Amino acid sequence: MEKYLDYMVEQIINLANIPSPTGFTHEAVKYIKCILDELNANYRVTNKGAVIVSFEGKNNDKERTISAHIDTLGAMVKGIKSNGRIYFTQIGGYMLNSVEGENCTIETIDGKRYTGTILTIKPSVHIHSDAKEIDRKIENMEIVLDEKVSSKEDVEKLGIGVGDFIFFDTRTLVTKSGFIKSRHLDDKASAGILLGIIKYMVENNVTPEYKTNFFFSTYEEVGHGASASIPENTFEFLAVDMGAPGEGQNSTEFDVCICAKDSSGPYDYEFRKRLVNICREKNIGFRVDIYPNYGSDSSSALRAGYDVKTGLIGPGVFASHGYERTHRDGVLNTAKLIMEYINSISE
Repeated sequence: MEKYLDYMVEQIINLANIPSPTGFTHEAVKYIKCILDELNANYRVTNKGAVIVSFEGKNNDKERTISAHIDTLGAMVKGIKSNGRIYFTQIGGYMLNSVEGENCTIETIDGKRYTGTILTIKPSVHIHSDAKEIDRKIENMEIVLDEKVSSKEDVEKLGIGVGDFIFFDTRTLVTKSGFIKSRHLDDKASAGILLGIIKYMVENNVTPEYKTNFFFSTYEEVGHGASASIPENTFEFLAVDMGAPGEGQNSTEFDVCICAKDSSGPYDYEFRKRLVNICREKNIGFRVDIYPNYGSDSSSALRAGYDVKTGLIGPGVFASHGYERTHRDGVLNTAKLIMEYINSISE
C-alpha cells in the first residue's frame, strides 16, 4: 500500500477542497464518479446520492460493506439582517468558536458565489469592552459579506436568500513532516483512503474473499448516512471514519484507531477482535479507543434495522470538527488494515 500513499493523500486534498456540507454533496459525488470512471470500477448511485462501488469476491453469497462519508459540516443562510449581515444555522455539530474568524463562501440557488467572514456581533476589542466574554452562541454570530451592502435589500439584490448553503474555507495543506491539516478530514481522509484502496484493487486485479462494497455516504453528519441502500447480503459493515486523539484518549494521529464503543454503544466484539489480531499479525500500528460523543455510519445502519456485524476504524484526526490534523502514517496504517481485512476470512 506504500506505493499508493501519495495517491491517497492527493485524493484527500482534492476532496477537502470540494465543498460538500450535508445536503450539498453533488459536486463531491461527481468527482468520485469521475475517478471511478477512470478506473473502470463498477458502481451505482442511490437516490440519496450515495456512491456504492462493488467488487466480485471468491464468495459472492456473503458481502462486506465498507463506508466513508463525503458530507461535511457547514451552514445555511437563516436570514438577512437590516444592516446587510447574515444570520446562519449550523449543519452538523461543531463549536461556534471553531469557525469564528473563518472565511466562508455562500452559494445562491442560482449558482452565484459570494465570500464573507464569520464573526461575532461584537468582533472588535477596540470597540466592545465585552468582546472577549460574549457567548459564542448562534444568536451572537453573523456573516459579514465581502460586498458593498448595508441593508437587507442590498443583499437580496445579490440573489442571496434563506436556505443558501455556506462553505467554510478548508485551509488544506501537507507539511514536510507528513501532517495533513484541513477542515473536513472528517471524513474526507477516509474517503481518500477508500479511493486509494479501489485503485489498488483495480490495478492489481484483487479478488476479495467476499463480495466487497465501498459505500460513500452523503448524510452521515446528520445521522442517517448508511440508514438505507446497504447491499442486502451484507453480513459485516465497517465504517471508516476518524479516530479522535486528545486528552484522556488512547488514539494517535499516526495509527489506525479501532473503536470499541461510542455514544451509540459497543461495536461487535468478535469483529473488533479480528481487526486487532490482523494489526498484530501484520505489524500495523493501531490503537483501540472509546469515544464518548461520537456516532458513525455503522450506528445509523444498526438503528435502521440492518442485521449486520459492525466495526469502526479510521486514522486519528486531532481537533475533530474544528481545524483538523492527521498524518500520513495514520492514513497508511488505516489503508493496510482495510486491505488485509478485505483479503481475510471471517470465522
